[in-house]
Amino acid sequence: MSYCRFQHQGATLYGLIEGDGDQPTITRTLTRAPQSFSDFDRGEKSELPLSAVRLLAPAEPGKIVCIGRNYREHAKELDHPIPTEPLIFLKPPSSLIGPEDAIRRPAELSQRVDYEGELGVVIGRRCYCLRESDDVKPYIVGYTCVNDVTARDLQNKDGQWTRAKGFDTFCPVGPVVAEGLDPWKGVRVQSRVNGELRQNGTTADFLFPLDVLVRFISQVMTLEPGDVIATGTPAGVGPLKAGDVVEVTVEGVGTLRNPVVDRE
Repeated sequence: MSYCRFQHQGATLYGLIEGDGDQPTITRTLTRAPQSFSDFDRGEKSELPLSAVRLLAPAEPGKIVCIGRNYREHAKELDHPIPTEPLIFLKPPSSLIGPEDAIRRPAELSQRVDYEGELGVVIGRRCYCLRESDDVKPYIVGYTCVNDVTARDLQNKDGQWTRAKGFDTFCPVGPVVAEGLDPWKGVRVQSRVNGELRQNGTTADFLFPLDVLVRFISQVMTLEPGDVIATGTPAGVGPLKAGDVVEVTVEGVGTLRNPVVDRE
């Protein structure tokens, strides 16, 4: 089961999606972000075809917490050291865009803008200072696709990652939030550019499993409902140019598609 955030006839709503195949339908709607899928039991009934709405980023995070180098082979391809504990950084909410929105490449400032496909985690409950014995699953409402777009040359130049990761449009998220995934067992994450497969990894290869990540982050900052965690990217990152179309596919979620343009 999955839900989306969408616009239709001037309203912005969250919608529960049901039905397989070519005709998925929004069957219940909420005006506020759900903290669990059961919240939709109290939503307004609907029979709105998903094809009739404009999909938005499915979360409205107060913060986007990202994990660097959580796949060994990705760290190796960039000639970066393997971390001994989770490496966290932030992307600003102003970097957030949704499905089909354009990634605006700042060509006047960066000559190398890369895609980084990732599994995204959407927080459903306030999460603070979790202990080793605490189960992280009740704090997660669901999973989505994230593209941690990065100005690679600026990342290397600056020595810290705020500018390289923080440009407007550098965090596509979507298309939906899905339940029922098992990142511990392994969820496939793929990226394609113009239809060509570039990344093909599985979360079973995380250096730091999801429970470790959530507990670690919660010791540093309070995770609030709607916050998004980007869990790291597998090997195969590479540059984007204007005119490209980049797609991030997460098994059990779907495909997040975004065109690339040069910003004006």
